[in-house]
Amino acid sequence: MHHSPRHLPAPAGRLLSLLPAYPGSYLFAAALNRVLARHLPDDVRTGLTGKRLRLRALDAGIAFDFRWNGRAFSATRRSEIADLSISASMRDFALLAARREDPDTLFFSRRLLMEGDTELGLLVKNTLDAIEQPLFSLDGLLPRRPVPVRPSPRGDTHAQG
Repeated sequence: MHHSPRHLPAPAGRLLSLLPAYPGSYLFAAALNRVLARHLPDDVRTGLTGKRLRLRALDAGIAFDFRWNGRAFSATRRSEIADLSISASMRDFALLAARREDPDTLFFSRRLLMEGDTELGLLVKNTLDAIEQPLFSLDGLLPRRPVPVRPSPRGDTHAQG
């Protein structure tokens, strides 16, 4: 079976599309709170408040529905109509999150689709562009490791650094 290197293999996409929507949205909102919420300036928080967003991974057949409630991202039910829907392949979302691809490049090559509130789309895009480091890296998701302690030649211990 042939598939594009930009997309998940069709059987994987069919399998992922069977997952229930709400738990995925809940986990996605929790991840956004962990890695993105602290980077949002006050004017962006205000602009996002109450807006329904949907992130769709087209090749995986999954979507995450969420909103900014004024303090944090929270999952919403799929039945709600999104103010902004952003769609791409899993690979393209991963490239965006790792800052290895520019959203404008993906948009103009029709690999990133934005539907709905244009002003909200620009707010989201400009906010993500302004963040310097990759958003989704294992370093941002995992707890910090404690500094290992090793014995000194005298028998006492000290932090290794």
